[in-house]
Amino acid sequence: MSEKVSDYILRRLREWDVEHVFGYPGDGINGLLAAWERAKNEPRFVQARHEEMAAFEAVGYAKFRGTLGVCTATSGPGAIHLLNGLYDAKLDHVPVVAIVGQTARSAMGGSYQQEVDLHSLFKDVASDFLETVTVPEQLPNVLDRAIRTAYARRAPTAVIVHSDVQELEYQPPGHEFKMVPSSLGSSGWHTEPAEAALDHAAEVLNSGKKVAVLAGQGARGARAEVQQVAGMLQAGVAKALLGMDVLPDTLPYVTGPIGLLGSRPSYEMMRDCDTFLTIGSSLPYSQFLPPFGKARAVQIDIDPHMAGMRYPYEVNLIGDARSTLRRLLPKLRQKEEGREWQEELMASVDRWKDVMRRRAEVSADPVNPEYVAHCLDPLLPENAVITADSGSTTNWYARHLTMRGTMRGSLSGTLATMGCAVPYAIGAKFAHPDRPVVALVGDGAMQMNGLAELITLAKYRMSWSDPRFVIGVWNNRDLNQVTWEMRAMSGSPQFVPSQALPDVSYAAFARTLGMTGIRAEKPEDVEDAWRQALDADGPAVVEFMTDPAVPPIPPHADWDQIESTVASIVKGDSDRKAMVKQGFKAKLQEFLPGSRPHPSDGDEVQHQEPDTAAGAPGTDGRGRSTKGKEAKGDRESASGRHGGEKGGRKSRKRKAEAGREDRAPKGPDA
Repeated sequence: MSEKVSDYILRRLREWDVEHVFGYPGDGINGLLAAWERAKNEPRFVQARHEEMAAFEAVGYAKFRGTLGVCTATSGPGAIHLLNGLYDAKLDHVPVVAIVGQTARSAMGGSYQQEVDLHSLFKDVASDFLETVTVPEQLPNVLDRAIRTAYARRAPTAVIVHSDVQELEYQPPGHEFKMVPSSLGSSGWHTEPAEAALDHAAEVLNSGKKVAVLAGQGARGARAEVQQVAGMLQAGVAKALLGMDVLPDTLPYVTGPIGLLGSRPSYEMMRDCDTFLTIGSSLPYSQFLPPFGKARAVQIDIDPHMAGMRYPYEVNLIGDARSTLRRLLPKLRQKEEGREWQEELMASVDRWKDVMRRRAEVSADPVNPEYVAHCLDPLLPENAVITADSGSTTNWYARHLTMRGTMRGSLSGTLATMGCAVPYAIGAKFAHPDRPVVALVGDGAMQMNGLAELITLAKYRMSWSDPRFVIGVWNNRDLNQVTWEMRAMSGSPQFVPSQALPDVSYAAFARTLGMTGIRAEKPEDVEDAWRQALDADGPAVVEFMTDPAVPPIPPHADWDQIESTVASIVKGDSDRKAMVKQGFKAKLQEFLPGSRPHPSDGDEVQHQEPDTAAGAPGTDGRGRSTKGKEAKGDRESASGRHGGEKGGRKSRKRKAEAGREDRAPKGPDA
């Protein structure tokens, strides 16, 4: 039997070691689907509920496996649905190839059913390589180039195949004019900077006394080298959200995340350093980097297209992080004068962890969302793969989970799209069937697409050697991140028609699919709910009824932002009493009795003694409120407002000295 074009496409994918293709069927790829049947489902076709989810699953697969992700869809609406997932790949620099069907050649230009100009549709998202196969002889070149380019540019590419071309007999390109042959494979390669640039970088780094390092996802393959650099330079290391798994948080000089969702130690380190090294990150918010003119700076990035942005670097080293650091390390000298700086950072990290614990233990109605993440942290297996959605849950992922062992974690870093965590987790599970996977999701994202993708999870739950697959849902009946952005950035009260969500029982839905479903409605149930989910013999959905009034206050929040939030209350916010109470209760954990002043606070700060401290009246030390304290709660709310105004005057004075602070939106970073 002769080989069709569709058969050859699948054969070529197998030759490139592609094992999974995520997609959704349609008549624009009927030829490919028939070929899959003839090929006995090799590579394996993974059926999502929607083409956007297929693209996200391919992105999650590629992120966590470190290889190519492949997705497929039919012409017209199927192709259109791929776009959001492919843009996620483009903005986070992930290699993904989309194979897309198209109307038959004879119908093109006839306003035919599902005829869409796919080149115009994909020309931005697949700008690195986009081509349509119109004759068999274009293969394997078009497919090979799409794969090589995706790897080389760390970007999505697209191959469009007309439905009738899929059914043609395959003919390879001949040894003749206007034919383009191709070959399989590509060697690994490393990009390294010039020796003179390395010497210049070493001079800058050796001259500093207070060195700060920012590590992004580009440093993931250089863990040992980043640790050596930090040790030699007596530096602290902050991590962009896409690089949260680059270094373990158990290292004492790792200051944690940076940015609006970051930690106080990272913020202060960047503010106070005199030397700055960025490794594999393109954090877009320069206001979280050292003040311009205060620090000499060096950048290491593999992509010259991305180099030199975000900060006025003195040296831009273009090269692979690992090989560049290996050549740079012998040029660095062991610092002794920076030891006090690093010890101060370590002390700040210790205090920050204590503050996060105290914030998690603050009482809420019914459950503090920070407490949910706080309880999960020690229960996570050290080889867990974690995905986080875009929204308020991103805050708790960034601030409360301790990366350790061989843990991996990721999210939609630059596009910051909702609805990525569940399909990411499915892609991750196919990439690592022998590891536990945990997805952290808000109720908004679950209603957007997560519920449907639970069906995909149920369909494939017997495919993996390690059955552990946990989806944790923060059910607060509110599109909470946007609600807080409206309050903090523009002083707008909650707009209930756009923000309020129906109360859906995600656990009950999971049970209808034959999976474990757990619903925790009280603080004392949280830890046990996580344990049950992690011990389940298959996928589990565990939802927590959390308080929408607990704010994701930035650790460095300026009082202008808090005043904007107060302004939204004056305008009639629907949740104003609870929101004021919870916001100031959380912020005041930094000033509990017995804790030393924060290095940036000076002697001005008067320590306050809120009744909401862990173990104080009103709580039981685990975030559980005691009954009959409503009047006391109202007094706490009133005193919180008064304390906020007083603190605001002092904070504004400090802010004038420290530089203007951020009002950026939530988007996680690179």
